[in-house]
Amino acid sequence: MSPEDTADDSEEVEVVTETDTEDEAGTEADGNVRERLEQEADKAVEQFDETLVDLLAWLLDTETRARIYVHLRQHPHSTSEEIADGTGLYPSTVREALAELHEEETLTRRKRENDGAGNNPYEYSAIAPSELVSEAVGDVQEQLNTVFNLDSYLSEDDEDEETTEPVTISVEDAETE
Repeated sequence: MSPEDTADDSEEVEVVTETDTEDEAGTEADGNVRERLEQEADKAVEQFDETLVDLLAWLLDTETRARIYVHLRQHPHSTSEEIADGTGLYPSTVREALAELHEEETLTRRKRENDGAGNNPYEYSAIAPSELVSEAVGDVQEQLNTVFNLDSYLSEDDEDEETTEPVTISVEDAETE
């Protein structure tokens, strides 16, 4: 081997080492960017979910019921155990809220079909958001009309006077193109 061959070999090794280092740095940078983007996306989804839960808590009376509703919209046909696992709520709290929501017809339930012997638990699904809003509209309309007619409710002189319904709220589905 001549000294020239040795020099060429070392240059090649250096070039390969530089390229490898650049690739590793590029891959590491891509990994960091991807990881940061995923973290930001997760944070945005969590913030969206929290805002949605807050809004639904107003409609459904409690945050617990709202969390269950959101979980069931994302994972229909879930059992109470699956809901408790998915929401982080205590199983007894979930069962109690499910019974109330089912009684109010905010969700549906049916027996899960199992091939084997054993327990066939109920699986739950939430009604569509449009149905939920439609039900809430009637309550809001009634409350607003009560406020508008407060004088007639409080006045003893005008017992024969008819109350008017000045507020009418209608909900229509938006047409999709």
